[in-house]
Amino acid sequence: MVAALLPDIWLFAAATAVTYIADWYLHQRGSYLINRLGKVRAGLSIRFLLRQLMVILLLARLDLAEEPLFYAAVACFLVFYGLQAPHGALTTLIKLRRTLPIVTRNVDLHAVRIPDAPPRSLLYRSSEKMLHLDLPAVVGVLVGAGTGEDYVGYIGAGVTLLLALGYNALLVPYLRRSRRAPSAPAVLKALDTWLGEYQPTVVLYFSGSNESAYQGNMWLDTMAAVEGRPLIVMRERNLVAQLADTSVPVVCVPAGTHLMNMNLSTVRVCLYPANVGKNIHMLRVPTMKHVFIGHGDSDKLASVNPYSKVYDEVWTAGRAGRDRYALADVGIRDEDIVEVGRPQLAPIESWTGTTRNPIPTVLYAPTWEGWDDNPGNTSLLLAGENIVRRLLTADSPVRVIYKPHPFTGIRSAKAKAVDARIKAVVAKAAQDRAAESRWAQEASAAAAGQRAAKAELVRIESRLAELAKPGRAGGDESEESRVALADPARQAEIAALRTEWNDAYWRSFGWWEHKTVTGARPKLYDCFNQSDAMVSDISSVVSDFIASGKPYAVTDSAELGAHEFKRQNTAVRAAVILSNGAQEIDQLLSAVADPAADSLAEARHELKTYLLGPDEPTSMEQFDAAVRALAAKAEARNAGVAQRVGEQLPEPLPDPEAASSGAGDGSAEIIAEVEVAVDPDTPSPDAEIGADPSVIR
Repeated sequence: MVAALLPDIWLFAAATAVTYIADWYLHQRGSYLINRLGKVRAGLSIRFLLRQLMVILLLARLDLAEEPLFYAAVACFLVFYGLQAPHGALTTLIKLRRTLPIVTRNVDLHAVRIPDAPPRSLLYRSSEKMLHLDLPAVVGVLVGAGTGEDYVGYIGAGVTLLLALGYNALLVPYLRRSRRAPSAPAVLKALDTWLGEYQPTVVLYFSGSNESAYQGNMWLDTMAAVEGRPLIVMRERNLVAQLADTSVPVVCVPAGTHLMNMNLSTVRVCLYPANVGKNIHMLRVPTMKHVFIGHGDSDKLASVNPYSKVYDEVWTAGRAGRDRYALADVGIRDEDIVEVGRPQLAPIESWTGTTRNPIPTVLYAPTWEGWDDNPGNTSLLLAGENIVRRLLTADSPVRVIYKPHPFTGIRSAKAKAVDARIKAVVAKAAQDRAAESRWAQEASAAAAGQRAAKAELVRIESRLAELAKPGRAGGDESEESRVALADPARQAEIAALRTEWNDAYWRSFGWWEHKTVTGARPKLYDCFNQSDAMVSDISSVVSDFIASGKPYAVTDSAELGAHEFKRQNTAVRAAVILSNGAQEIDQLLSAVADPAADSLAEARHELKTYLLGPDEPTSMEQFDAAVRALAAKAEARNAGVAQRVGEQLPEPLPDPEAASSGAGDGSAEIIAEVEVAVDPDTPSPDAEIGADPSVIR
């Protein structure tokens, strides 16, 4: 605007270029500023319109308001702005008509025809693409105004309008019926047909926020191995893309009404990894038994949520979970708690008593800050930097692996800042260690192997990307639902590649190098296996790490004192207790370096059994047994309801015509029967039927 008012056409051109580049950059980065600008009425289309108005202002200030170029620019921008309305309508209609009421994986929807999606280039960030088509007009007008060659401006305006018309024209064919997704009733009918053929017996029901995908992912391997015919039911579309690869059928049903009309009559057990409001849509089904399985085993309050009373059973890993509910006294009956172990812990390797490498590796895996400001939520805020600093400056060399919780910093800016500082400290320590002569020699000797491992990672990641989504690139949700069918060969290759990736990842850098690990890979349990000890907080991470039998430390961030801290938190009874200053870290390092100094080894063994259950039978065997037992209860309940309803239904009334043609005494009997049937003192069978929606169906 300043450049237009001066007027300075070349300063204006430079400023215009900066605004284009800045807008593009912020969108590429997914900047939060973009969202904020939209909230204050400075959204994308407004910003482009303002830029075009500034071009008109510049022309006026250059005394070109009476020139044909001025009118051409005004007309071009008005028409261009008008073309954005049909463009927005077309893209919205196409997306709506391409949206199925469900999203599926490994579900055969052959009963309905789902056409290929439009090219991704047409619909992905379509508003940005449309608006950027004004660039030829803006450049042409500026060049024409600066050089006096008006025809350049006319050409630019013409190119912009032709491109805008062409973009709209390319979208129109995708409104044809043959290009649309099937109607919602047709898709839901096809799903019910598939459910009738597949007849699922056990369901994992998952709903949650965008950051909670890990809660469902941790149960995928268990569901793939469970007895019966498993099914995963999800509620949020955005979580489907975050779900790890699985051979188990997946159905995402966003609408509660659609879910409540699904044919789940064969399901006998439904498993819930999280306590969320949308669970009610499945809990209303009486023909299946409902189980809370959680997404980890810890002493946090979330592990004894009173909401758990709504389930038929609560499954815990070991005796500790049962005792935890008894102490909390939140209404969970002891007979409704079943100990099933933790099937997910099978990949965790047991400690051999010696360090994996010449120097010990200590994993620091703090949990996140939680939804309130309780200092006991995480060690990160008060102790995190002290823990890392003491590990990095220990008398004997230690390698540090820092793996923060995925939620870290989503609520607390302070936690986010501490996390960033720790990452910087770990990176600086790794850089300093690389410069030391001892480690430089190790690095030189291992360089060739590390280069080979990095090249292997590139190859594996490339192949995993190819296998990540079946079908052609650029397909939308609907097309992916059509093509995402289980392929045993593909599943086997993906599993093998992931194993290879994990091995190559740890070989791609030195066993002495400090490392920050984030993202989905490597998994937390892979970090467990690479570590000789761990420092963490009160969370399921501690309970899971106990399965390894390795020494561990837990931070008493709330400063309860060691005795009270152990009294309140079962999982720390065999831990080295750290204060916020982390002065006690040497006790942990001594236990790792010298088994004779490991005074808590026996306590860890006993605690492992108490928290996670016995080693035999295996957790998967215990889990399957619990599923079978509960399914039998569901069958018994359904059979009992059917029998009781059958007993209470009245006998059908005799045919009046037949009665009238019978003997004289018969009419009196009929009247008596009718009077009994309508006697107001007789309980109505509808009351019993109404209590069980499955009977009505």
